[in-house]
Amino acid sequence: MTLLHHVTAVMDRHAPAQPDLAHAPSGMHFLRHTAPTGQDATVYRPLLCLVLQGAKEVGTTSRSLRVGHGQSLVVSHALPVVSRITEAAADAPYVALVFPIDLDLLRGLAPDVSPRTGQGPRDPFSISLCPGDPGMEDALLRYLHHCDSPDARRLLAPITAREIHARLLLGPHASALQRLLWVETTASRIFEATRVIQSDLARPLAVGDLAQQVGMSSSAFFEHFKAVTGTTPLQYQKDLRLMRAREALRGSNGRISDIAFAVGYESSAQFSREYARKFGVPPRQDRTLRTAAPVPQDPGQRAPEVGSYP
Repeated sequence: MTLLHHVTAVMDRHAPAQPDLAHAPSGMHFLRHTAPTGQDATVYRPLLCLVLQGAKEVGTTSRSLRVGHGQSLVVSHALPVVSRITEAAADAPYVALVFPIDLDLLRGLAPDVSPRTGQGPRDPFSISLCPGDPGMEDALLRYLHHCDSPDARRLLAPITAREIHARLLLGPHASALQRLLWVETTASRIFEATRVIQSDLARPLAVGDLAQQVGMSSSAFFEHFKAVTGTTPLQYQKDLRLMRAREALRGSNGRISDIAFAVGYESSAQFSREYARKFGVPPRQDRTLRTAAPVPQDPGQRAPEVGSYP
């Protein structure tokens, strides 16, 4: 059985009418759409996404990538993105899987891997797109089989999960991940900066102070932050604030002004304007729409200290 057939069978069994499935035994997420979708703003965190059929567009304010059949995408930083399914049909649905990356596990494996100096793509963008890797697909399929029974899930699945992470460091995404893992690289410093921003979204952002905190000049920090994340530090914070606010709107009946103040806005009117600009509708209307017809979360959406995970 191929990986596509296995994922399809799992979704047929557990979520036949749903476009996504949080597969608890494996910790993975599966997606299946029978038609193209509109744009949705979400937050991706470190993950591996493999498109098994169809195609999707993923991008930031300055970068956009098309991920098609057989391609894999790795996200190395928590990243606000806009995504949409572009190729999907009833007889050939868009099907993809998302495997969350454990950065601590990667760091534990990294010392045993030779640096890929001068190899691979030099693009610093934190979304890496590569052709499919048959070895990785085989490991993911074995991992899913191991998660089918309690004993195999307890004894074999952790071994295969470790193999999957090792393959990330040995395969086509290795260069992008190694730039993140080696200490004092630009990617690792920008990663630390994103964690500082996420830790307190309500705090006003002083870009110069943040640059100093991660050991960079203000000009170099601004340039490299945009190269890695596809957006500026202030826009990055704004996007995360709005997405945190949307999570609060989805999950509570709190006053919109209180939600706005909690994520750092001093004016509820400004918050409503920027929310509508980001998501297409003002917050009050968005809450009404989502209460009436909940929208499934994109399985790429997982933001530590920011919002929920796909």
